[in-house]
Amino acid sequence: MSGTMPSAQQLAEAAALLEAGQIVAFPTETVYGLGADAENPEAIARIYAAKGRPSSHPVIVHVVDGADLSYWASEVPAEAERLIAAFWPGPLTLILKRAAHVPAAVAGGQDTVGLRCPSHPVAQALLSRFRRGRGGIAAPSANKFGQVSPTTAQHVRDEFGEGVFVLEGDGVDVGIESTIVDLSRLDQGVGPVLLRPGAITREMLAEVLGVMPALPDAAAPRVSGSLKAHYAPHTPLAMLDAAGLATQLATLDAQARVAWLGWTEVKDPRVTHVAAPASAEAYAHALYRTLRRLDREHYQYLFVEAVPADGAWDGVRDRLQRAAAAFNG
Repeated sequence: MSGTMPSAQQLAEAAALLEAGQIVAFPTETVYGLGADAENPEAIARIYAAKGRPSSHPVIVHVVDGADLSYWASEVPAEAERLIAAFWPGPLTLILKRAAHVPAAVAGGQDTVGLRCPSHPVAQALLSRFRRGRGGIAAPSANKFGQVSPTTAQHVRDEFGEGVFVLEGDGVDVGIESTIVDLSRLDQGVGPVLLRPGAITREMLAEVLGVMPALPDAAAPRVSGSLKAHYAPHTPLAMLDAAGLATQLATLDAQARVAWLGWTEVKDPRVTHVAAPASAEAYAHALYRTLRRLDREHYQYLFVEAVPADGAWDGVRDRLQRAAAAFNG
């Protein structure tokens, strides 16, 4: 992965801030994270306060490559070891039983912990310096709660101004948050459960696990990004097919300004067509940057063409459905 690295001095300053209980924004391969010392409840509380995040909504603990997971989790099952060998460092979060000394604040009070090893070189450089590689950084996305996640340093500054120290780094390649898999209930006979789709698909997980992960159930742990309404722009958003767009346009007046993110061409002077990327990977990479740009252009409505139904698009579809849910009454 290419990208501009912060200076050694900037990395040292970020690590020192974390050790002092402050918050720091940093790039990962998925989105920018807003990080704090995962073992400091007061520091974790600063994340929640800055984001306006409910204290019951867990955050993910980021660890250095090669970290001893038995420090963070009371059990590291064989299924976790196989997924780690296949996908870490990378955009995969594992939900495991939380070790007793790990603050409940990172898990929204639950007995589980979400662990991830990011592949972005800036994230790894920061983790290597923070507590000499033995610390964990609790980090949800670096934006106000429920809003569009940031994929550039400028997005973070747009959210928080100059009040948050931001480590810059190119190469936020994935563009949507990590896949989350629950392995915390294996001892109860509950197999792997996919709690949030992402770049690592359900099918890719099944190849490694030898079983297709189940979909979320009522007893599943709460995890980041699992609320019905999330990832929302400020502009009202709906996901439609072309016929649905025509129906919506028939209800709008002649002065309406509408953005249409999709593949189908629409001939209507009120509509600005934003061409959707052809692949799921490219779409995910551009999604949040596109939503933030369209917000700045002050359209009255943002209509998004429904994405393909196959598994490669699950992560993109999940984010769009949750964004649309914010405007569904």
